[in-house]
Amino acid sequence: MADWLADFMAQERLPESFRLAFDEVCRPLADRCLDWRRDFARPARVGLCGAQGSGKSTIASATVRLLQDAGLNAVAISIDDFYLGREARAWLAQQVHRLFQVRGPPGTHDVALACTVMDHVVGPGTTPLPGFDKATDERLPKRDWRWFEGPADVVILEGWCVGARAEPVERLIPNLNPLEREQDAARVWRTQVNRALAEGYQALFNRLDRLVMLEAPSFDVVRGWRAEQEAKLRERTGFGMSEAEVSRFVQHYERITRWILEEMPERADWVMPLDAARMPVVY
Repeated sequence: MADWLADFMAQERLPESFRLAFDEVCRPLADRCLDWRRDFARPARVGLCGAQGSGKSTIASATVRLLQDAGLNAVAISIDDFYLGREARAWLAQQVHRLFQVRGPPGTHDVALACTVMDHVVGPGTTPLPGFDKATDERLPKRDWRWFEGPADVVILEGWCVGARAEPVERLIPNLNPLEREQDAARVWRTQVNRALAEGYQALFNRLDRLVMLEAPSFDVVRGWRAEQEAKLRERTGFGMSEAEVSRFVQHYERITRWILEEMPERADWVMPLDAARMPVVY
């Protein structure tokens, strides 16, 4: 294990401090997945919710590797890979509200495809897994998709809004940020996002057997995490948003992220608090 962990950390450009997250988050999460799989006597589908930049994709990948080492057929799937392409979002922007041009909030994912994939991976046979290129803001061509050979013993669906619930409608009235005040004064966009979350997305999230939350300390910290992500993306690919663009971009996520931080900890099956450095807070 030590060999693959060192290679994994090098490949992901992770600091030495990730070993703490590995021991305090990945190992216990893998143990829980093993227990859930045994208790259900069937495939376990686990949701992993974490705000942007919280490290959920890395946590999911490392946990899957631990499960594979334990002899289970496990797969991590990101809700980000089901984003609609630019053309589809342009249609939504024209027909519903211009803010749907920007990927991220509920309403900008292909939820039907995500449901189909989640159903298929737990059965026998090969499942193509979509991919999304954030650098080009477009879904990968099918020739570049991953392929998974089922049936899966454990499926981890990770994403910033995985397991989220719709807000009470009265909470939609106040503007939370300049984006809402300047571009959604009539509350059309936020209402449609909330409606999508209440309807189609629950069909996906209801497929989950357990919900795990990586709890950020605050939304202000999340904003900084997202800026770090984009800086790494620019370094790796030459593409990525500036800090000013990130500040505007995260306003699309702010409402639901704040709501998740407020209401999800009381109902998640396991909550792991993180500090501002993304390290687990161990009591």
